[in-house]
Order: sequence, then C-alpha cells, then structure tokens
Amino acid sequence: MIRNEPIKAITIWQPWATLITLRLKGFETRSRRTHYRGPIAIHAAKHIDLAACREEPIRSELLEYGYTSDNLPTGAVIATAVLSDCIKSVDTWTDGYILENGVYVYSPEYEYGDFTPGRYAWEMREVYELPKPIPAKGQQGLWNWDGGFI
Repeated sequence: MIRNEPIKAITIWQPWATLITLRLKGFETRSRRTHYRGPIAIHAAKHIDLAACREEPIRSELLEYGYTSDNLPTGAVIATAVLSDCIKSVDTWTDGYILENGVYVYSPEYEYGDFTPGRYAWEMREVYELPKPIPAKGQQGLWNWDGGFI
C-alpha cells in the first residue's frame, strides 16, 4: 500500500528488530504504555546486543535465517507491522509470564523481552519484511517516519 503521510516508527536494538521481522518475536517490551494503535515501522537501531546474539535460542534462530551479529541490518527501517495492543505484564508463573488480559507468555517469547511485572508488551501483528532495508535515523520513543509505504 502506498502512503503519502508519515507513519509511526519505533527504533529497536538488534537482534530484537530482526526477530520481530522474522515473526519470531510478537511483543516488544517497554517500560511505558502507549495508547497508539495502528501501522508502525520497525527501525533497526545501530546498536547490536552482541551478548544476546550469542545466547540460545536467539543464536540458533538467527542462524536458521542466515543472520549473525555481523550481517544484521542496522540504521534502517526493515519492516512494518500493526501495533495492535499494549498489555501490562502482571505476574509470573512456572513457565513464563501472565499479561493483564490473561494471555500467558511462554518460551521462547519471554526470552526475547523483559516481561517483568509492571512492564508493557507492545503486540506486533501483520509484520511485513521490507524487500530492502531503508536507511533512516532512529529516535527514542515513537516517532514519525516518512518512508512512503507500508
């Protein structure tokens, strides 16, 4: 779909941005709630969490798709999605975490974010990987990206 107006964007460290793009990570966890719902651009930050790239199951998931810490895209919008909900994490249980809407977060999803009670899970749906990363300068929080399409 071609859009003439900017859409909201979120900058996410690698490898987390790529895990969202590959539809392996359905929630981006944040310390703050957002009331925004709708289209969102996934911007891969220039920062790569090298320790996370070496941890299992992240390392195996990335390798399965041909990624290592050396070839993850950075400083670019790599996907679009729909930010469909923002759900507070309220409790832990034997095998994971419980969100305020009663959803249980299991492994490996809870290993891809900080679901500590009191934090928020931003639910990403309808993820679309862009054919090529589009270079862009990221920002903190939600920001407007005028890349032109989703």
